[in-house]
Amino acid sequence: MTRVESARRVRALAEDLRGLGVTPGHTLLVHASLRAVGRTRNGPAGVLRALREAVTPQGTVVVPTHTTGNSMTSRAYRARVAGLTPAQEAEHRADMPGFDVGTTPSTGLGALAEQLRRAPWARRSTHPQTSFAALGPLAEWITRGHALDCRHGWSSPLGRLYEALAGILLLGVGYDRCTALHLAEYSIPGTPTQQHDCVVSTADGAVWRSCIDIVLDNRDFASLGADLDKAEGPGVLLVRHGRVGSANARFLPMVPTVDFAIQWFGDCRRL
Repeated sequence: MTRVESARRVRALAEDLRGLGVTPGHTLLVHASLRAVGRTRNGPAGVLRALREAVTPQGTVVVPTHTTGNSMTSRAYRARVAGLTPAQEAEHRADMPGFDVGTTPSTGLGALAEQLRRAPWARRSTHPQTSFAALGPLAEWITRGHALDCRHGWSSPLGRLYEALAGILLLGVGYDRCTALHLAEYSIPGTPTQQHDCVVSTADGAVWRSCIDIVLDNRDFASLGADLDKAEGPGVLLVRHGRVGSANARFLPMVPTVDFAIQWFGDCRRL
């Protein structure tokens, strides 16, 4: 792909995003599979450029940059220590690197998350397990003050995105990847909680920190999403469907989506 063809491809992706409903100045939470989007020159850099072009310099792009294995309660951690003796597990914990907001890569979230995290002027929240990175005028505000005991709650970047009337872009991925739905879980009375332990990097070395937070559960997000796809906003369907490059895409307004999820969990989820 030549440089000219690459520029055309980026413009085409930006036009697809605008056709889906992304507007100049938008604050946009993005979950993406670049494989689904299709080939662009420079891969994730081209897709990030298209996102930035769609929202313009006045808009802000946000991605999850989670480090899910950094917790003794995570599935990733439990898989690593399965079959180990208590002494071997203790040795494994002692060797785990502490989370560093500037250098620790995200895990399992794809190349776009890493591209934005490493971008000049990007900001990242400090949660050692469920950080978010943002690029744009609201980046500092969105990522500031991510509470340890609020991985995806109202004192996390998701709470700020709700305040900012953000949009949610699901680009080649399903509702199981939609972190905004976790925000609704914090409004369900009786949601189970548990202790979470994460390791962070400090000037004195790696330090373990503990907190009590809710148990996040995305097992019914596909069912919730199927109802969201049929939900109506003011005279139109709440969710806009389209294509961005080769990917099936959904664009959702965050506030009505989270409000719908709160009601749905209250009616349909059995704790």
